[in-house]
Amino acid sequence: MSTYKIIFTGPVGSGKTTAIGAISDVPVVRTDERASDMTKNRKKETTVAMDYGALFLDENDKIHLYGTPGQERFNFMWDILTQGGLGLVLLIDNTRTDPFKDMHFFLDSFKDFIADKKLVVGITRMDLHKTPEIEDYHKQLASRGLNPPVFEVDARRREDVSLLVQALLYSLDPWLGE
Repeated sequence: MSTYKIIFTGPVGSGKTTAIGAISDVPVVRTDERASDMTKNRKKETTVAMDYGALFLDENDKIHLYGTPGQERFNFMWDILTQGGLGLVLLIDNTRTDPFKDMHFFLDSFKDFIADKKLVVGITRMDLHKTPEIEDYHKQLASRGLNPPVFEVDARRREDVSLLVQALLYSLDPWLGE
């Protein structure tokens, strides 16, 4: 069996745990603890180490799905989790005060990994806040010399999360669909 690894990252509340839960073919391992800092204003619990799920492409191929903690104070886990990864799914919550600042922070934090691997960006909660628009994200990414796929996604929907994973896999091997 061939196994692969994809990393999900983004700020607190962007949908990493939810996305992995939506697509995983196995029960998700979560390391959630009660939020004790400003995070508690957004949600009751937060990931402190990682989330883990798995997606079976067929009987011979399995993708390990790892979600990073969103808080910078747990960033020591980021390097650990990215080891051996194929690519990064960056989730950005469009309802946050400055989603571009969040995006740039995570692009900077994972720049070495992104330089060597692939990236796909999912914008969550656009149904609640229509701006910025997808094109605005493309412009921000282009200003950094990046041109990854960017999608509006609902992290609760398997189809949406599957689209992110497929886009990442196709960017690794464009012949995959043939």
